[in-house]
Amino acid sequence: MLSPDEIARLVPAEEEKVRSPIPTRAISSDEFFPGRQTEKQKEFEKRVQRLGLELAKKQGQSRRRFFQGAAGMAAAFVAMNETFGPLYAVSMAEASTPEMANERASQLKDQFIMDMHTHFLRDDTRLEGFVRSREAVGKASWNPALIDKPQSLDDLKFANYFKEIYLDSDTKVALISGSGSEDPRDWFLTNAMKAQARQTINRESGSKRMFSHAIFMPGTAGWLDKVESDYENLKPDSFKGYTIGDNTNKHLSKHPWRLDDEKLLYPFYEKLTKWSKTTPSLANVCVHKGLYPPSVTAQYPHLLEYADVRDVAKAAKDWPNLNFVIYHSAFRYTGGTWNLGWEQFTRTGRIDWVTDLSEIPKKYGVKNVYGDLGQIFAQSTIAEPRLCAAMLGQLIQGLGSDHVVWGTDAIWTGSPQWQIEAMRRLEIPEDMQKRYGFMPLGGPNSEVKQAIFGKNSARIYHYSSEKQKSLIGDAVSMAKSHYDQFGDGRTNLRYGYMSI
Repeated sequence: MLSPDEIARLVPAEEEKVRSPIPTRAISSDEFFPGRQTEKQKEFEKRVQRLGLELAKKQGQSRRRFFQGAAGMAAAFVAMNETFGPLYAVSMAEASTPEMANERASQLKDQFIMDMHTHFLRDDTRLEGFVRSREAVGKASWNPALIDKPQSLDDLKFANYFKEIYLDSDTKVALISGSGSEDPRDWFLTNAMKAQARQTINRESGSKRMFSHAIFMPGTAGWLDKVESDYENLKPDSFKGYTIGDNTNKHLSKHPWRLDDEKLLYPFYEKLTKWSKTTPSLANVCVHKGLYPPSVTAQYPHLLEYADVRDVAKAAKDWPNLNFVIYHSAFRYTGGTWNLGWEQFTRTGRIDWVTDLSEIPKKYGVKNVYGDLGQIFAQSTIAEPRLCAAMLGQLIQGLGSDHVVWGTDAIWTGSPQWQIEAMRRLEIPEDMQKRYGFMPLGGPNSEVKQAIFGKNSARIYHYSSEKQKSLIGDAVSMAKSHYDQFGDGRTNLRYGYMSI
């Protein structure tokens, strides 16, 4: 996790004064140090504030209320285009006309979106960095409302998670993920907690709205026995691991591992192959990769070889009946180093380690490697959308549009609705398409976007059309309908850390 010295240099994302529908700066949990606001992000922030105020006044609303609606979301993308260039399909007419924006939103609200990369924190978490940051804001008098006021992590817990995912966004189905640690106290959620949350939501909704991971930690004492126990008692939908070992406390990481370690991992794959005959979704091996910028490399150089994708191809080739789902698509340059990714692409046409991942199927003749978007989309969209377009272009070109899956890493960056809208509106620039041979993404409901949003995950998690139909009229859909009519709307809050 972030060190006390690093936390002292940050402030809670909830204290961001500009509640734009699209974040105006990088937000982090404890996975990476968030970079400072870039000049382009400052420019976007000024544009979206000015445009939001202007349009809100014309509509007789406060700017905050305007930004909670569909027209406010459209205005934010107008400001994005004015700042970064015309990458998003949006018009000033949509931003200026609530009826037009609402009609578009209504037409897309039933789009099937399966977000297989989400998080919240356990009630007894000791990851108190969030709390300490909020208290520091009060002590420093940056926010008078926080002075001498006890702070909590409630925004990062289950109740708010449910609201942000299911009521404030068009997400239909989600998977609760997590992160393990050498110290049991620092797991985001235990595997049992994830399973319990899944059971609660699915029982109350009357349909299968929620999936859950079980975290596996190869090399730790009794890890295979724990895998067996989790399979028998928790019935996870799939397993997830971190090849660098302890990602939360990298200084404690004693058990990094490789996907192609025949002695350590292959017995686990044998179990998954066996179990997947009765539970097909257990064929999905979900693996955190990337998010390892130069600053982290310098601090923990011994873990670098485990953070990239050099171990993916052999494992995929040796186990063709398993799917290797690479989280964050192994993108390296998090936080304040997004510019390094863009500079690398413009100079060489490559992006660490997204390009390497996308080249695996052709180089090694495999068809079972998938790229999850996660932070690759959440952060690059707001820092350098052209880089986001380039990465999507490479992943689709190399893995195939049927092997890229939707994940938002929410709720760190708040409700995932802004990410959904960004994907719906994003197009790879024509000059980039021509130069690199990228295929266009198409309109908001194109075949490519439908595949990424939900069809691909539905296929590999065996989520049938019958199960999808069962979502119509269940308790969650009724709650969302009521919320859309009478609720307060999105807060546009983010939850995590941001640079001062």
